Amino acid sequence: MTTISWQEFEQVDLRVGSIVTAEVFSEARRPAFILHVDFGADIGVLKSSAQVTDLYQPDELVGQQVIAVVNFPPKQIGPIQSQCLITGFPQADGSVVLIQPERPVANGLKLA
Repeated sequence: MTTISWQEFEQVDLRVGSIVTAEVFSEARRPAFILHVDFGADIGVLKSSAQVTDLYQPDELVGQQVIAVVNFPPKQIGPIQSQCLITGFPQADGSVVLIQPERPVANGLKLA
């Protein structure tokens, strides 16, 4: 395992946000959803491609809170530009379990 300094960790901006829309990303090479996530007034709504189709459906994702890295540069994924990285735990079968707060918190709060 590679260690990093506290200063390096502080550079990763992990925030909580609420999914406001979720739709099938039909142009993706691997099954994915396009998520629009509200990170509060300071950051706003960001778009992400998320490969979480094994365990989730678009309609059940709306309203859910997730944790995402919001300070990566945008990444072009097919026809969309992903603006944040939604975090999750990949399972042995390839499915991904989203990282979520155990109770509702204000959108935009930074992981501490």
